[in-house]
Amino acid sequence: MKVVILAGGYGLRFGEETTKLPKPLIKINKIALIEYVMQTYLNSGYNDFIICTGYKSEKISKHFKNNKKFKKIKCKIQIIKTGLKTNTGGRIKKISSYLRKDNSENFFVSYGDCISNVNLRNELKFHKKHKKLATLVAVTMPSRFGSIKIKNNKIFKFMEKPIQKDNWINGGFFIFSKKCLKLFKSDQTILEHDPMQKLCKLKQLMAFKHKGFWQPIDNIKDKNYVEKILKNKKKVKII
Repeated sequence: MKVVILAGGYGLRFGEETTKLPKPLIKINKIALIEYVMQTYLNSGYNDFIICTGYKSEKISKHFKNNKKFKKIKCKIQIIKTGLKTNTGGRIKKISSYLRKDNSENFFVSYGDCISNVNLRNELKFHKKHKKLATLVAVTMPSRFGSIKIKNNKIFKFMEKPIQKDNWINGGFFIFSKKCLKLFKSDQTILEHDPMQKLCKLKQLMAFKHKGFWQPIDNIKDKNYVEKILKNKKKVKII
């Protein structure tokens, strides 16, 4: 089963770091960010990757050409240039011919910047059980701000950045039936817009709830935060 990783963005929120490297190659504890994403799939037994590149594509190609780890474990890695200005859904459209040739009925899609210990084999079982066109991993994360409870103008409870238990968000690990390929209509299709809205309207999009570790890496603050967590192997182990 193919694993599509969207790795073509500019990573502008990283400032100077991404003038030299594309965001997927930014190091998290000396390991490239994209390797953490790939390891999540490897941990569940999936090793057939299509990496959709754009910004500094040649750097990503060079990284995997010289990567002894991935050669040793015999991953299949195809790096496809999908354009500098192509949107997320457009990148899937550009590699659709590779997906149609695959024998599997479904394919995975992931952003190149979310680190998680989600069990993707269980997500696939869930997807097949519900027989819908698409499934995404739904996650919760701490609020950016502290929360207070007030009664008669007195604060009776203070919570520093509480987990919003009922506030599920898109965790960036998708499964699509190949029937969904027709939803990606042009280079400018945004995965999170028309395709998702259409699937919701058709009642064909399921949420696989993940309550374990999940962290997007959007900026330097996120990078520094996750580096500290991942150093504690007993708490979270990805690689």
